[in-house]
Amino acid sequence: MKNPRKLWLAFAIVVGLSFAVLGYYGIEIYQKAPPIPEKVVSGDEVLFSGEDIKDGQNVWQSIGGQEVGSIWGHGAYAAPDWTADWIHREAKYMLDHQATKRFNNVFDKLNDEQKAALQTTLQKEIRKNTFDEAQGTITLSAERAMAYKQLEQYYSGLFSDDPAFNDLREAYAIPKNTIKDPVRLKKISAFFFWASWACVTNRPGENVSYTHNWPSERLVGNVATGDLMLWTGFSVIMLLLGIGILVFYNAKNKEEEVADDIPTEDPLLQIKSTPSMRATLKYFWIVTALILVQVILGVVTAHFGVEGSAFYGIPLDEVLPYSLSRTWHVQLAIFWIATSWLATGLYIAPAVSGYEPKYQTLGVNFLFIALLIIVAGSMGGQWMAIMQRLGYIENFWFGHQGYEYVDLGRFWQIFLLIGLFLWLGLMVRALLPALRQKTSSRNLLIMFIISSVAIALFYGAGLMWGRRTNLAIAEYWRWWVVHLWVEGFFEVFATVVAAFLFTRMKLLNERTATLNVLFSTIIFLSGGIIGTFHHLYFSGTPTAVLALGATFSALEVVPLVIIGIEAYHNYSISKLKPWVNAYKWPIYCLVAVAFWNFLGAGIFGFIINPPIALYYMQGLNTTPVHAHTALFGVYGILGIGLMLFVLKGLYRQNVWKDGLIGFSFWSINIGLLLMVLISVLPIGLLQTVASVNEGMWYARSAEFMQQPIMNTLRWLRVIGDTIFAFGTIGLALFVIGLKTGWSYHKGDFDVKKTEQLH
Repeated sequence: MKNPRKLWLAFAIVVGLSFAVLGYYGIEIYQKAPPIPEKVVSGDEVLFSGEDIKDGQNVWQSIGGQEVGSIWGHGAYAAPDWTADWIHREAKYMLDHQATKRFNNVFDKLNDEQKAALQTTLQKEIRKNTFDEAQGTITLSAERAMAYKQLEQYYSGLFSDDPAFNDLREAYAIPKNTIKDPVRLKKISAFFFWASWACVTNRPGENVSYTHNWPSERLVGNVATGDLMLWTGFSVIMLLLGIGILVFYNAKNKEEEVADDIPTEDPLLQIKSTPSMRATLKYFWIVTALILVQVILGVVTAHFGVEGSAFYGIPLDEVLPYSLSRTWHVQLAIFWIATSWLATGLYIAPAVSGYEPKYQTLGVNFLFIALLIIVAGSMGGQWMAIMQRLGYIENFWFGHQGYEYVDLGRFWQIFLLIGLFLWLGLMVRALLPALRQKTSSRNLLIMFIISSVAIALFYGAGLMWGRRTNLAIAEYWRWWVVHLWVEGFFEVFATVVAAFLFTRMKLLNERTATLNVLFSTIIFLSGGIIGTFHHLYFSGTPTAVLALGATFSALEVVPLVIIGIEAYHNYSISKLKPWVNAYKWPIYCLVAVAFWNFLGAGIFGFIINPPIALYYMQGLNTTPVHAHTALFGVYGILGIGLMLFVLKGLYRQNVWKDGLIGFSFWSINIGLLLMVLISVLPIGLLQTVASVNEGMWYARSAEFMQQPIMNTLRWLRVIGDTIFAFGTIGLALFVIGLKTGWSYHKGDFDVKKTEQLH
């Protein structure tokens, strides 16, 4: 731990080997993805073509894609998982047809022996891989072809305006005429068939489906395999082993980070605020506004789960359907969190180097305008897409790509990527003078630049799929963005930024803080990079992905077990000197981040990470438990904390009042906890029981989700949501008050008066 060269070597080895593994199995995914046939036939009849499947995927994307139900378990939770829903309905149709034919009764009325005989026959047919690679065809029996035609009519009625489906559309929060074109209605069924076919058809030479028998459905023989059990057990062993090694190593080698000579006055007051640093203020005004809009959209989205087409009687789905409100809710979270972090970087770079490059302010202002255009343009394009006003190609470029967290059209993706590289250029040019100096913080600066490069570079993974790319391949690259970009290198960036802030305040020893950052990064990336695979267990990937994902996702949790040390350490820092109390609330945000890292990313993350757990839980409300507590609890509150640090620097002579910001801090954290514990988590656990006992289709069905107890649990979310919303309003009022004066004590305060006040 004392030798930075060894740590850099370890860092290089971990990153190099991890990406080699990620790349190697990425090639495997390309080669072994579920095939898209040239046509699907039954006898001499062509049911649909491969072009119809690809167009159907584009239709699905245009209505919101993963924001309208889910495919392979990835997506939204109000509507069903379409693959699980299709499989169950197809199986029931075929079983009823055979039951009537052989026993003159429907399947559910037969005795156990008769049911078992029909299920065995069904499984032999439905699991047999009839894809002919040479001919490029999938061949269906006449009975299965009839089932397809029945389901095509069913989904056409559901997504159009058939009055027979009014109640079901209400339960699924799907507006009438979601798809207006009859041709598009037929094509989305072709895509649903293909995605479901991959879930039940055995891979060539294997006894498991392309999605490793996901979703659970006993009728078609989709049951948990021995591999799921084996790698779940191995992941728990790796978790315990990793915890033991890390705790021992940490106890043996942990160096004290606290600086030996704590200053009696705030060193940050001596840092000159440059024009580009002051120009970042408007970023935080936008961050605050986006938080409020995102929370309002979250309230609307949650309410659609109770009242599927309206908001307290107002027919909101005519202009803002569930798929759009959820799209904007998720996307704005990414936007405001990223904006806060990027603005913090732009503020810190000149502060660290003491150097303001020529035209730096112009660059900061230009980037700000570009970000505003991206936010407004992408949201407008998504509205046009979901209202079905764009063609396939126009939708891909300017509308809705349908992939959760990267929903924005390709044009806006490219625009954002250019903006990130502009941000990187602004950062590097400001840091170069400091980088040339061989000081004790040089290693920290290098890690800061590496994480900044990774943030710009890894968003580019979102450009690796095309409009008609196989879903298994698109999912592989999507999780590069969601896991590696959002959960990976932003985490490294945040760790470095926090170390920079404390070392600049001379509260931490630069050398040991740098070494600890390097060590933490190595530990985090050791599990984090290959751990990306835990999102891909059931997304049409080879079995090796399951094994690697289970093993390394367990290691992701390892660093979080000592997170309490970090929390206590940050809390202790706030007590070191009276002047540090001026940074109380930004530091408290770091303490909250440590708490949510442990609970949200650690506990709630590991609940759903082991293969056997995720087999039954993927696509249930246990996933948003982890998503809310990790995305907002960790990254969101960290974004707020970084914003408060910068605002303290920009309003450095003001002594903050604790009332409003204290109310905001506690309301946000308490509201988030209540939302999860009394609503989302119980719903997810009840769904899990239903998934284990009956199957994924039932856990996501209207029959199960519209029970009185489920509606009651959804309504209980109002308690946590309301407290949380008041907290965000308090935050907005506090930020506004820094300009108007109501958030700080008025008058001239020197350092001694500040200390006395606190």
